[in-house]
Amino acid sequence: MSTTRNAPNFKTMSQMEVPQSRNGKHKKIVSMILRDLDQLKEGAAIKVPLADLEDSKENIRSALNRATRKGKRNVATATDENFLYVWNVKET
Repeated sequence: MSTTRNAPNFKTMSQMEVPQSRNGKHKKIVSMILRDLDQLKEGAAIKVPLADLEDSKENIRSALNRATRKGKRNVATATDENFLYVWNVKET
């Protein structure tokens, strides 16, 4: 009885070349917002122009929410027709 091998369905690569971290498409803007939050004075908010975002405000807010939960940070957001506002929420 002979065993025939089927051709693989997908390409292969060295495991050493596999990316080990997720760099999503929102990483740059989320990183910029987090850096600004680190320097933000109490009682102030960051004002991000929606026109400067490469994606919808909903998608940016979702990405920011994931990053802040992962970093155990407490922030709040709000939007109007022109800006995304982000600020640190004081722990009580």
